[in-house]
Amino acid sequence: MINGKNTLAFIPVRGGSKSIPLKNIKLFCGKPLVYWNIYALQNTEYVDKIVVASDSEQIKEVVRSFNFSKVEIYNRNAENAKDSASTESVMLEYINNASLDNDTVFMLVQATSPLTQSKDFVGGLRMYASGQYDSILTCVRNYRFFWNKDGTSKNYDYKNRPRRQDFEGTLMENGAFYINSVKNIKDFGNRLSGKIGIYECPEYTGTEIDEADDWIILENLMKRHILKNDKVDKPNIKMFLSDCDGCLTDGGMYYSENGDELKKFNTKDGMAFKLLREAGIITGVVTGEKRELNIRRAKKLHIDIVEQGVNDKLSKVKELCNKYNVSLENVAYIGDDINDLEVIKAVGFGCSVSNGMDSVKKAAKYVTKVPGGSGAIREIAELILGGQR
Repeated sequence: MINGKNTLAFIPVRGGSKSIPLKNIKLFCGKPLVYWNIYALQNTEYVDKIVVASDSEQIKEVVRSFNFSKVEIYNRNAENAKDSASTESVMLEYINNASLDNDTVFMLVQATSPLTQSKDFVGGLRMYASGQYDSILTCVRNYRFFWNKDGTSKNYDYKNRPRRQDFEGTLMENGAFYINSVKNIKDFGNRLSGKIGIYECPEYTGTEIDEADDWIILENLMKRHILKNDKVDKPNIKMFLSDCDGCLTDGGMYYSENGDELKKFNTKDGMAFKLLREAGIITGVVTGEKRELNIRRAKKLHIDIVEQGVNDKLSKVKELCNKYNVSLENVAYIGDDINDLEVIKAVGFGCSVSNGMDSVKKAAKYVTKVPGGSGAIREIAELILGGQR
C-alpha cells in the first residue's frame, strides 16, 4: 500500500511463446524465469498483491510451488493469450472481472525483464506516489547514435560528434514495469495515460528476453550485476543438518479421510542430500517431532543422522559434533522457527528458509530465496558445494 492506496502487481505470462517454448518457466540462472520478478515483488514493501495471469496449467503449477504469500493466480482467457492479443486486453479482462477499486495502483510487470530488483519497484512506486505524474514507465539511457533512413542523424550532430562522457544519450523503454491507476486504465484502455513520468533503470537492464540470444546475454548480466551480491562467507562444511517441518516440508499437516497423516516433501531436496553425501559431507535431520514417516523419508534418502523428539537442539548438535569429530564452525544448519535459533547462531553456517520467523531470518547468515518444501535444501546445497568444488 502506498499513500493509503492498495497496490497490485500484475504479471501476464502465457504458455504459447514460439521463440522460446514455455520461456516463462524455463530455468534462468537456476530458477524459472517468472520467479525473479515475483521474488523481487514479494520483498517490495509497498506491493500488497501479486497477480500472475496465465492460460497454462503448467505455468500456474510452477508459480504455486514458490509458495509466496502475496501471489494469486488468475486464469487468463484463452482469447487474450493468443499471439494477436495485446497486453492491455488481459489487463482489462482482469480489472473488469476482479471489480477493483478505481484508486488501486496497478503495476504491470513483465517477466521478460528478470533483472528488475525490489529497489526499482520501490523507486517507481515512490515516483508515482509523489503525485507529479498520472502514470510511470521504465527506461534505460542508451548511448548509441541513431540514424533515419534518409541519411540524417536522429539524436546527435554528426558534424560535432560528442564523446560518450559528454553525450546525454537517449531514453529507451526497457519494458520492466508500468504504473497507473485502475481508473485511468479503464478510461483510456492503455497502460500509460496523462502526464507520464520516467523511472530510469540501470543500463544493464536494457535487454528483454525475446530470443535465445537474449537469454544468454541476460544470464551473464544477472550473474555479474545481481547474483554477485548473493555470495556469502561459508566455512568448510563437513556436516549438514536440517530441521524437518517447514524446511524439508512446506510446514503443512495433511490428513486423509482415514486419519492418516501426510507430509509434502520435495524431490529436489532429496537430490541435495545425495550431492552432499557424494561430496563427503555428513547429512542429518534434527527435529522436535517424532513421526515414522520422517524416518521412512530419511531412509529413502540415505540420510546419515535422524534425531527425533529433540527439545534442546543445540545440545544435540554439539553431541553429534563430538561423535563425528566435527567442529561447530564446520556445520551448516537450516531451520525456520525459534527452536532452531540457538543452533543457527552457534554453527558456522546457520541458514533460514525464506518463510521462517523474522527472528530466525535475522540471525541466519543466509536466507533462501525459496520457502521450505520448495527446494530450499537444494539451494543451500548448491551454495555449499559451489564454494567447495
